[in-house]
Amino acid sequence: MTGIIGKICGVFLAGAMVLSAASASAQMPTQYPPTNQGGMPGMPGQFGGQMPGQQGGGQMPGQRGGTTQRQGPPGQRQQTGAEDENTPFFGEGSEVDPAADTLEKKRERKPLESYFFDNDQRARQNIRWTVEPDRNRLTVGSIDTLQADFQIDFPFMREGVGSAYLGNLGAPSQYLNFFDRRESRHNTFADPWAAYFRSPASMPFFNVKQAFTQAGYVMAGQKAKQEENFSIFHAQNISPQTGFNVDFKSLGTKGIYSWQATRDKILSLGFNHTGKRYTVHAGYVWNSIYNRENGGLVDDGDVIDNITEFDMSDNLPMRMSDPKNWVKSNTVFLHQSYGVPLRRMTEEDFTMADRPAFYIGHSLEYSRWTRKYEDTYAGTVYRDPQNQRPPLPYYDQWLLHPAMSRDSIMESNLSNRLFVQLQPWDRNGAIATIDGGVGVDMRQFYMFDPRRQGEFLNGPDGKNVKQTEYYAYAGINGRVRQYFDWDARFKYNPFGSASGDVEAEGGIVARLFIKERPISISGRFRFSSLNPSYWEQNFISNHYEWKNSFSKENETRFDASLNIPHIGFTATASQSILSGKVYYGADALPAQASDVVSVTGVYLREDLRIGVGKGTNSVNLNHRVMLHWSTNQSVVPVPMVAGYLSYFFDFSVVKDVLRLQTGVDVRANTRYYAPGYNPGVGQFYNQREKELGEYIWMDLFVTAKWKRMRIILKMQHLNDDMFGARNYFSVPHYPMNNRVFKLGLSWNFYD
Repeated sequence: MTGIIGKICGVFLAGAMVLSAASASAQMPTQYPPTNQGGMPGMPGQFGGQMPGQQGGGQMPGQRGGTTQRQGPPGQRQQTGAEDENTPFFGEGSEVDPAADTLEKKRERKPLESYFFDNDQRARQNIRWTVEPDRNRLTVGSIDTLQADFQIDFPFMREGVGSAYLGNLGAPSQYLNFFDRRESRHNTFADPWAAYFRSPASMPFFNVKQAFTQAGYVMAGQKAKQEENFSIFHAQNISPQTGFNVDFKSLGTKGIYSWQATRDKILSLGFNHTGKRYTVHAGYVWNSIYNRENGGLVDDGDVIDNITEFDMSDNLPMRMSDPKNWVKSNTVFLHQSYGVPLRRMTEEDFTMADRPAFYIGHSLEYSRWTRKYEDTYAGTVYRDPQNQRPPLPYYDQWLLHPAMSRDSIMESNLSNRLFVQLQPWDRNGAIATIDGGVGVDMRQFYMFDPRRQGEFLNGPDGKNVKQTEYYAYAGINGRVRQYFDWDARFKYNPFGSASGDVEAEGGIVARLFIKERPISISGRFRFSSLNPSYWEQNFISNHYEWKNSFSKENETRFDASLNIPHIGFTATASQSILSGKVYYGADALPAQASDVVSVTGVYLREDLRIGVGKGTNSVNLNHRVMLHWSTNQSVVPVPMVAGYLSYFFDFSVVKDVLRLQTGVDVRANTRYYAPGYNPGVGQFYNQREKELGEYIWMDLFVTAKWKRMRIILKMQHLNDDMFGARNYFSVPHYPMNNRVFKLGLSWNFYD
């Protein structure tokens, strides 16, 4: 199946590139005429604006979900004339070629009239956005072609202060920042790989005036242990309102340590039309995860004490030698809406954005997630070749078969949502939009259980377990010029399998301007009372089995932020009060906390840019620090302090042609009971065996921006065995990679 899909993807990508080349040779790039009517200042289409320090729409700092837009402060994102002259993302005020202008008049192509975009966004050469499925809104951003943070090639390290992980690319990870961690009621068996996955909510869409292709490749290590990260995407418009995109990623490693190979593949196909009244977003997403599971070291001292006979990492004894995990998903979706003006529009009304209107929308989505785990008894028992240790089995139980495991689970969902949106005056008014909708989710669950006298399905009648959720939701948001944004939303499940579930949240953003420089202060409140995941209550495998009846999980959360962009400063304070918290305990089994747990966090970011000389050269000192406190470390373990520092020199080598950044990244955290990982259940759990931390991790890097190409040279784990202890573990028994050299590039094609 994977091979067939790979061939289809190859044909599709090749066809897209041929189409791009044909399009570029057949016509000049279209220039959309500027307009002065219907302009929308600010950020229309966003729910209550963007919170200070936030990376992406509709989320507080520390929240995840959805595709994020990087918004670094000056000095971190500052670009030079090289980009302005060599990429179509810049130079928007340049003159239009007379020949192209004449050709455009002959075609009489209409400009982008959608109410989602303002005049500034229409003037861009390229627009990138994500869709909020429940509501008629987009989060608008731009395609990342910048040099900043290009040296961070692990996706789970790009957010905040980083993650605890198993040491290799493609393997499970968990964010160190509690407020960044994915909290989901569904498909929870996929949570450890969430940093790699794509979903309809995080899938990007594009409007490009020229066909755009971006290809990237990063490699590290010798061939037998090679790590690689390949990506390619293509976006092209069929008309000013209609476009499509293809995105494919393949990443993983053969493994520095034995039986550690990973291979993760992600494919998304998207289609979008943003017309004056009708809007549609459709797509297909395929995620595929393959991990070999070695269970970690037999003895951590083999690394910490640097025993001579184990100097080669692939000679280190591991607990297991043949288990494998697969996680896969297929998702198709269709989101569409139609707008009806409440006042007759004239020829001078460019869009409906600044006129009273209402919108009717429908969202349809089908997803199917599966997980499969395989092992053998022989491959899960470590036997010392020297017979100096007794046999060491990884699992205590073999419930279904004494010699081998083949555990399979599945969750699918067919979701239908119908919504209406009222726009009383315009999309940037004090009351911008009022939303309401209803939906139904029809879920099915499957587990393999051969003990049921020939019934291989989980249900009592030999069929899949079925659950139906019915819900209604509402929301409202507004804006007072550029000074104040506010929003509120509510969701309730009146009946069905999730009866009584409720979610509510609201937020405000206040801005003031000093010499036209903004300073923003924001606050957000969230409350939820939800049933735990199906898989936290029901599970059958060869090694573990549970049947729980947990009560609802309740969370009350407060966030407050201060953002001063012109000095690169962000501060966010968060407080989460949890009752009935479900977690995986020291035995790797789900448990529910009987007491209330409070987690407090303070996230600080300060990016300093110090100019050198008369040009654009600069010394950059970027800091991210997270402070944590948990009232019950057995339920929610967090490090008290975690930090990421990036110090580099940014300078021009050849003016407007080549620019370099060279420096060092440093990561560290205080000691805490870091999460353990269990391959059999595919989850992180709260181990109480040992504390980890206080190890400084350093990467030396050089990145270059050469016209349309970005290049990375990096010595990862520079300080391996150079100073300090060799206690480089972020998850017990799983050492991080030793020193390795990385080389990579990303190349943009605009025609």
